[in-house]
Amino acid sequence: MDGLLTLLSFGPEGWGDDIAAGVLVTVSLALATLPLGLVLGFVVALGKKSEEPSLRIACGIYTTIFRGLPELLTLFLVYYGAQIGVQQILRLLGAEITIEISAFAAGMVALGAVFSAYASEVFVSAFKAIPAGQYEGAYAVGLSRWQTMRNVIAPQLIRLALPGLSNLWLILLKETALVSVIGLSDILRQTGIAARVTKEAFLFFSVACLLYLILALLSSIALNAIERRVSAGGPAR
Repeated sequence: MDGLLTLLSFGPEGWGDDIAAGVLVTVSLALATLPLGLVLGFVVALGKKSEEPSLRIACGIYTTIFRGLPELLTLFLVYYGAQIGVQQILRLLGAEITIEISAFAAGMVALGAVFSAYASEVFVSAFKAIPAGQYEGAYAVGLSRWQTMRNVIAPQLIRLALPGLSNLWLILLKETALVSVIGLSDILRQTGIAARVTKEAFLFFSVACLLYLILALLSSIALNAIERRVSAGGPAR
């Protein structure tokens, strides 16, 4: 038992420092991806509601692609494909510059694209749940389209979309483990290295499971608190 505790300790003899750094990377990646996915998902949802047929078709194709592709494959396409594409463009322009995309940026873009595809469906469902009379009433009292969205629709939209977005956040938190395959030192990669070096795979992968469960539990507590506060504003009418 003392030997196992030593392996998990902080300092030169333990792996606690490395695992803690992995937790920081995992949380940072998830938090960096969330606003990207939310904004892009909201824009795609607006595109699906647009009166322009070509825009609706384009947004539908976008969500179909990123909901249909495995997340790992999307990550590979962004990490490797984007680098190749940028290099080819630079060669065509006559520039001999080597561009490398960081694993963190690739993970953020790939996971953000997948998150936005699912988030757009959540937003579209929330939009559909808001009666058309809400828009008509706002326009009747002289509010502009932007004022209607900000003051009338957005508060109701947040209440309606929050449960679905909360589930997507928990999924995003787990999917950050995929970035370990492209070299980002997250929880799974750090515990995997420790498992290979010490031959204590069960110990370190159990620690990884525990850390993800703790992050999910803390997220659930925070999300429940946010939902209670948002719901205190009253049900959407």
